[in-house]
Amino acid sequence: MPITVSSLDGMKVAILVSDGFEQVELTEPRKALDLAGAQTQIVSPVQGQVRGWNHHDPADSFSVDVPLERACADDFDALLLPGGVVNPDALRIDEAAVAFVRGFLESGKPIAAICHGPWTLIDAGGVKGRKMTSWPSLRADLENAGAKWSDKEVVVDLGLVTSRKPDDLPAFNREMTKLFEIAHEAELH
Repeated sequence: MPITVSSLDGMKVAILVSDGFEQVELTEPRKALDLAGAQTQIVSPVQGQVRGWNHHDPADSFSVDVPLERACADDFDALLLPGGVVNPDALRIDEAAVAFVRGFLESGKPIAAICHGPWTLIDAGGVKGRKMTSWPSLRADLENAGAKWSDKEVVVDLGLVTSRKPDDLPAFNREMTKLFEIAHEAELH
């Protein structure tokens, strides 16, 4: 039986969250990335444990792998931005979080953002001229920041993959993994 190498073996992916992220938008993409061989780490301004939500109800807590104050975009190959309303709203006003995201944008590393996750990209200056989707309530914010918004389950453009909601996770995970594979392959060669 041949030895198989996973498509993302050795790729380091940061998952940036604060309290109040939509839990399934972290757990399902993380599972897809881990299954493909990536090394995922939760980065957060919250110390110790960060708490997810299931829609409007508090859910599980997750260990923070890397405190935001010690995180550097140079230490990672890609970025995942889960949604939920409270999480990205807190991140977008946190200067260190915005600078962390900007580091991925400036280096051209791939980014995946779902639901309200693109809010932080606005503050990091990363949406102008990009085709994107999001939770519908972000449409005006994204368009005002220069994005070309459309109501599709998944949009991939210029190293960025975006989706609208948890129902879009199968398409989001598929396209995120593809995008990250392309970037990882380019890094290896």
